[in-house]
Amino acid sequence: MDNFINDPVCYAKDVVANDPMATFLGIETDEVRSGYARCSITIKSEFLNAVERAHGAIIYAVMDQAFAVASNSTGNVAVSLHFSVNYISAALAGEKIFAEATPVNMGKKVSVWKIEVRGSNDKMIATGEGLAYHK
Repeated sequence: MDNFINDPVCYAKDVVANDPMATFLGIETDEVRSGYARCSITIKSEFLNAVERAHGAIIYAVMDQAFAVASNSTGNVAVSLHFSVNYISAALAGEKIFAEATPVNMGKKVSVWKIEVRGSNDKMIATGEGLAYHK
């Protein structure tokens, strides 16, 4: 695989957005442009934890997918080096949540990304930061 992508937005939309795990979970890529991605998922009953709230793993999954799509929309193949999450409020069964990833800093080889998850009525569910390595 060539590490430089000729059409990075198309690569992010067509390849990264359709990775097997995201497809299996039902994560949708709603918007992609250079340095930006918005992904969403509807919380199914299978995604709940013991107290009937969205499990942290599903919130992380949609955040990670937005991060992956956004960081691969900039020209060079990107892989995650680090990711941190702050869970702020709960998402409930049937709720559609949205993760948006935007760059904080774009270096030659390493980039830093802000990822936010919001739900109904623009409620903040989680925030995070991702560090990507560009091959």
